Amino acid sequence: MPNMDIDADASVIWHLLLDAKLATEDQLEEAYEESAQYNQPFVNILYNFDIITEEQLLQLIAENLGTEVYSFHKHEINEEIMKEITPDIARFYGVIPIAVEDDNVLVVAAREPLNQKLIDELPFALDRECRIYVGIPAEIDEMLDIYYPEANNSIESILDELKQIHDAQSVDLSDADALEKAANDAPIVRFVNLVLQQAIRDKASDIHFEPFSDEFRIRYRLDGALIEIAPPPKHLAIPVISRIKVMANLNIAERRIPQDGRIELRINKRPTDIRVSSLPTRYGESVVLRILDRSVVNLDLDALGMTPETVKDIRAIISRPNGIFVVTGPTGSGKTTTLYSGLKEINTIEDKPLPAEDPIEYDIDGIMQVQIRENVGMTFASALRAFLRQDPDRIMVGEIRDTETAAMAVQASLTGHLVLSTLHTNDSAGAVTRLIDMGIEPFLIASTMIGVLAQRLIRRVCRNCKEAYDPDDQELKLLGITREELAGRKFYHGRGCDVCNNTGYKGRVGIFELLHITPEIQQLITQRKPTQYIKECAVNQGMITMRQDGINQVLQGITTASEVITYTIM
Repeated sequence: MPNMDIDADASVIWHLLLDAKLATEDQLEEAYEESAQYNQPFVNILYNFDIITEEQLLQLIAENLGTEVYSFHKHEINEEIMKEITPDIARFYGVIPIAVEDDNVLVVAAREPLNQKLIDELPFALDRECRIYVGIPAEIDEMLDIYYPEANNSIESILDELKQIHDAQSVDLSDADALEKAANDAPIVRFVNLVLQQAIRDKASDIHFEPFSDEFRIRYRLDGALIEIAPPPKHLAIPVISRIKVMANLNIAERRIPQDGRIELRINKRPTDIRVSSLPTRYGESVVLRILDRSVVNLDLDALGMTPETVKDIRAIISRPNGIFVVTGPTGSGKTTTLYSGLKEINTIEDKPLPAEDPIEYDIDGIMQVQIRENVGMTFASALRAFLRQDPDRIMVGEIRDTETAAMAVQASLTGHLVLSTLHTNDSAGAVTRLIDMGIEPFLIASTMIGVLAQRLIRRVCRNCKEAYDPDDQELKLLGITREELAGRKFYHGRGCDVCNNTGYKGRVGIFELLHITPEIQQLITQRKPTQYIKECAVNQGMITMRQDGINQVLQGITTASEVITYTIM
């Protein structure tokens, strides 16, 4: 097998096909490259290439595992058996119970029988021995929909059971085996699985597990705001956090230093990537999970909330043959989404775009993506240097973090490439100052930079409980508009309802500020003029600031005045 990043299931299938002489190394390598390039399951490519049929592959897997393929369409279904597994476990692991053997061993059919996490964790989750048959994926999905419809209040229903678990203070925190045993308690496994399922179902971007002196708080970030869910008892903080660390392959006995890991799950038939970060605090480890659910993102410039004029201008910028286009904003403001939406538009058969990211957040057909791995020397700067030898037309750098990366981006632009990247600055004009602070000469910035887009994500008014009102003078003063400019138009807010969890908001929309690097702006850059001078010049030339774009969205009833006041400056 060639030296490539290949997942465990694909690796097993690879060797099974080779051993059975059903495929050659060249065939498998070509199939895997196709699956990686087009973000398709490896087995689907095998079927498409007519290397093997699904029936043949399932039989091969069953023989390898010493079990059999089970078809629900060929057997009578015992509905009483379905009660042996709760809906959350069935859906999380993709399993359907078949029978209970005399020694209380539960026999199940699995969608992914090669999944090592399923093999290791299902007995703990069910607190009983299991025997796994190879299920037919389409039939498993059908059975899940029929017998295990998604529940809405599962987390609350399991809290009572959690309260009965032994006090975690009895666990030796330096004993990895004891911590792992506590992490694998069936109710803990179920609880963590449910938290993840609900977060993904509600389209949360982050989950925060936060231990305090007298409570263990769990919060979701929905539409940019943190919302607390019903917390488990304080003494379960260690088992719950240990459970997450086990899933992320972190050292559960190490609680003195930060750790980073990753969890790959398939929830509700969708592959989901979760980045895990642990941080030691006074009362235990705080853990934050960043959810990367690619299926909920629409990579389309027209769907991001920009004005038609801004979309037109960005399309013109990214169609240029060379230069640097930068998107700025704080973490979580949608910068990568904007860049990928643009990259998707210019991804044609005539052009070769190359993106480098940390991490890779989206998959786009036909684009070869590079994962940054600083621990082995694969930095943004080294990726850029390598890109220039790969004959690209467009280059995307996930973030300009240091002088070396910035210098390489300038070099790439000067040698005839369009470079797309991000920076952490407060507004569009601040990107110029940031690059100068990194040590890039102003004349190089002026000659290579072609545009800067600053953006924020603000919450939308819930359409279900939206209502109009007349703004008071204080709101108008904070927004910087007069009642004459308002011209009798209404503002809107949400009353709060079940749809929006009584917040008055549902979903988010972007506000934008596009700075064109005109000859006048270039002159200010070469003269090292402060950010304010550049911004004033841009406004005089017609730039719409984020504050003004936000006000326009308030007047259209898309968002509220308080959101715009909170996230923008005059």
